[in-house]
Amino acid sequence: MLALTAGIFFSFNKTVPNATFIALNGEKMSLEKLRGKPVIVTFWATDCESCLKEIPMWLDLYQRYHAQGFEIIGVSMYYDPPNHVIEFNKLHALPYPITLDIEAKLAKEFGNVSVTPTTFLLNPKGGIVWQKIGLFELAELQPQIENLLKE
Repeated sequence: MLALTAGIFFSFNKTVPNATFIALNGEKMSLEKLRGKPVIVTFWATDCESCLKEIPMWLDLYQRYHAQGFEIIGVSMYYDPPNHVIEFNKLHALPYPITLDIEAKLAKEFGNVSVTPTTFLLNPKGGIVWQKIGLFELAELQPQIENLLKE
């Protein structure tokens, strides 16, 4: 429920464990199966103003690059009531998968994420090449996605 508007940016190359995500529709995805694609993993909450401001940018990036292999996974925080997340997803018909992290397992696997939004960009090898705490800038992230799609 804490949101940073200024944001903190990290750039590095670190791998994450082979996390498995279960989307609201029941589909299972593992980072291992997504290897070969650039992937955004974004931790968010339905009551986070910055998270809601990011959604149009996620939609734009998804529509622009998904056909080229780019993936986005939205992870709702453990404190976000599941019924809020499900209703939000129905209302907005998000095209990318949303997963519930009720036990905070995914948040722990990604370094104890506790602030929303927190976003990770993974390269096709599964390494974290960019992390942002707080609202991201499209102009900052888009070139990195484009470069990863060329790999």
